[in-house]
Amino acid sequence: MPPEFWQGVAQFNSGQFYACHDILEALWIEALEPEKSFYQGILQIAVALYHLGNENVRGTMILLGEGSNRLRRYPSDFAGIDVDDLLTTSINFLQTLQITHPDEAMNLLSGDKIELPRIKIIANPG
Repeated sequence: MPPEFWQGVAQFNSGQFYACHDILEALWIEALEPEKSFYQGILQIAVALYHLGNENVRGTMILLGEGSNRLRRYPSDFAGIDVDDLLTTSINFLQTLQITHPDEAMNLLSGDKIELPRIKIIANPG
């Protein structure tokens, strides 16, 4: 994976979701499969979390679902990251949002009531 990918991962994990989106979108535009859909899945989850920061719960749920569905076809260790963990935390977060009243959704973020998706690195080949 190119160095920009790892920069995007670091931005994702530090909560810089818009910056992560910019980096991964630039990679996505130029990429071929299977990396193209992989980048898109991660950037959709990043944008979902960006939407959450803007209290757009509906947009968060839509993009969490789309990003998760796109990543389902990848092996658990694709590109040196723990894809299974990213999927599990993203889906758990989505399911929690789906059963939470929209007015209460932002309260989930306070007090560590829910784990936000993060990208765990298994191996950084670059």
